Amino acid sequence: MTLNIKKAGLEMVERANSSEEQVFGSFYLSRLLGLNISFKNNKCFVAFNSIPALFNPQGTLHGGIISTLMDISMGHLFEKEQLAGTTIELKTNFLLPIRIEKIICEGSFIKKGKTISVMEAKLYRNDKKLAAYSTSTWKVFEKN
Repeated sequence: MTLNIKKAGLEMVERANSSEEQVFGSFYLSRLLGLNISFKNNKCFVAFNSIPALFNPQGTLHGGIISTLMDISMGHLFEKEQLAGTTIELKTNFLLPIRIEKIICEGSFIKKGKTISVMEAKLYRNDKKLAAYSTSTWKVFEKN
């Protein structure tokens, strides 16, 4: 298993290093993780293939990766609809384990504000079951 994890890790770094671009939809971390980001009906969808190289010692996807996917889905939607801002607070609840499978994270707004917005993200396993969800508070930056 170590060789497969090492090979997967090398492929991830190679993919991430394929560009120096740091823009929404194609920044280093999104390339590293192999994310597919799309938008539909005022939501941001992040598709991701969970692999053992990103698992915790218990054999499931690491919670930090899950939280990162949630933040990315909300951040991309925030940028598309409100331009610049930053995460002030993020709370993630982990409901079910994620193993080797394709997962979908769906980010959406709960409330858009002029200075503060509230968002949520839901992460679904391949079997369509809700595996995790997050709520987040965002600070809207002033337009230059």
